[in-house]
Amino acid sequence: MRRILLLSDTHGLWDERYAKYAEACDEIWHAGDIGTLELAEQLAALKPLRAVCGNIDGGVLRRMFPETLRFRCEDADVLMKHIGGYPGRYDRSIAKELYARPPHLFVSGHSHILKVQHDPALRLLHINPGAAGRHGWQQVRTLVRFSIDGCAFKDLEVIELADDLRCNGDDEY
Repeated sequence: MRRILLLSDTHGLWDERYAKYAEACDEIWHAGDIGTLELAEQLAALKPLRAVCGNIDGGVLRRMFPETLRFRCEDADVLMKHIGGYPGRYDRSIAKELYARPPHLFVSGHSHILKVQHDPALRLLHINPGAAGRHGWQQVRTLVRFSIDGCAFKDLEVIELADDLRCNGDDEY
């Protein structure tokens, strides 16, 4: 069994709570818009990092991380792309690959909207972890943690990062 911390759209923001939530995980996955080389290095120093580049990632990050990443974790086939769309409305840049060879898990970012959806047509799970950074219009910063056991996805947690000073900056909802 592998425990995963999934985040996206950090836009260069380091938050000490990333380390706290990664502690119980085996890997960190980043679905693009990392923002800075420094942030990628900080995440990789915590746990093994798998990532794709996003539309704001330039130069060095584009050389380090591909636009699309397909890999196996446990027995699960995983496909990750920053701009991916949603079940029934996949982005045309990835739709052909999804329909030709559906993975067990499709991960994307970009929208800053947290969504976990089953695609019954392709028989896959789609996860967009929302945005962990402060850049953008989202009201709540989010991360997702889950386990992969063989081909099964278990124990999914949505983590909301409260920025309200009344919560001392590190409380969960």
